[in-house]
Amino acid sequence: MNLNTFMESYAQEIEGQYSEYNDTVGIIIVPLFDERFQTVFGQIKKYDRYEKEVIEFSSKVCEYEDDIDLKSLMEENTNFCHGKFAIVNDYIQVESNFFMDNVNEVTLKEAIQEVANLADEYEFKLTGADVH
Repeated sequence: MNLNTFMESYAQEIEGQYSEYNDTVGIIIVPLFDERFQTVFGQIKKYDRYEKEVIEFSSKVCEYEDDIDLKSLMEENTNFCHGKFAIVNDYIQVESNFFMDNVNEVTLKEAIQEVANLADEYEFKLTGADVH
């Protein structure tokens, strides 16, 4: 599967915007309700631990601050099908990962939507803003 081709096609399907960053990274601006949008990055990573390529979708929520209840966010992870909270470079984000050799397009579409919706929902809950 060519991830960038898939992401470009899906962006067209949902009337979003697609940008190719490089051969292994693409970006979709996902339209949401109430004229809100969320940026979702898709990339192919190679994890030595698995010796396989992994597709990762991620979207920033907000910058991490000490007063954010991380326990609550970790408990929320159990309510999601594909997404999970993570902290990367001092930002809370929602991400989803799949082994490239055993995933299908339907699952990837669901994951993109869930990542976008959750990141937007928690961005608003934690900041009251629509930044990412």
